[in-house]
Amino acid sequence: MKSKNTRTSYTRKPKKKGTVFTAKFFGNLILVFLFFVTVSVIYHYRSSFAHYLGFRTHDTTRETDVFSEARNLKVLEKNDGKVVGIDVSEYQGKIRWSYVDTIEEKYPLQYVFVRATVGKDRPDRQFKRNWLGAKENKMIRGAYHYYRPNENSLEQAELFIKTVKLKKGDLPPVLDIEKLPKEQSIERLKIGLKRWLKAVELHYGVRPIIYTGEKYYDDFLKEEFSDYLFWIANYNFYREEIQDDWLFWQFTEKATVPGIDTKVDVNIYNGDLQQLQYIAVE
Repeated sequence: MKSKNTRTSYTRKPKKKGTVFTAKFFGNLILVFLFFVTVSVIYHYRSSFAHYLGFRTHDTTRETDVFSEARNLKVLEKNDGKVVGIDVSEYQGKIRWSYVDTIEEKYPLQYVFVRATVGKDRPDRQFKRNWLGAKENKMIRGAYHYYRPNENSLEQAELFIKTVKLKKGDLPPVLDIEKLPKEQSIERLKIGLKRWLKAVELHYGVRPIIYTGEKYYDDFLKEEFSDYLFWIANYNFYREEIQDDWLFWQFTEKATVPGIDTKVDVNIYNGDLQQLQYIAVE
């Protein structure tokens, strides 16, 4: 046992100059890299920034994301001639459909996908209002079902069929699959998806479209569901044009649209208006 007066002395090791210099050097290098990345992004989207700032200067009613909206404009410019539309659900609240017309007063919104049902037991709370509003606003409309992997697929199909009455000129039904199952294998999930697709196709007489993210598509669906057309979500900054094998591309979830108080998903159809009307229900 040490006495109370005994003190343990510690020798403080001097910091190595090389270590401090290296840390500062790499820190400054990272700052320089980020600076050049920012400058290059601004330069790449310079025309979109100019349009955006000129259009939004006096608009103080919304919270905006300058970089996202500048990219949105760039994507729309790059895909000029293709048909632009949106998709909505109860999360957009009560939409004033008569005001839903264009993005940035330049790109007309020709179609809308409306969420109809979720899982086996829940219709979207705004489906009826949105379904009717889109029709009254003379937009081509389509309905989609949000699929829950751990619920019975046929019960989910029955709910969608009970909720959605497709008419001539409407788009084919859409199956929205985004989640992986927690209580079953991927193979069982695929069986359930096929059952939903077949039941819905049999009822409406038209093959459904599948909505999913690009990675989900590549990892689980691309090969086994190659007979179906896909609507792909990809918001990456580097992608500015739709891929040839995508029917629709959801390129952003952060767009501003008249008549809607929240941010909205925007989609590009891989064709012109006549081609879009061609895939509609007859």
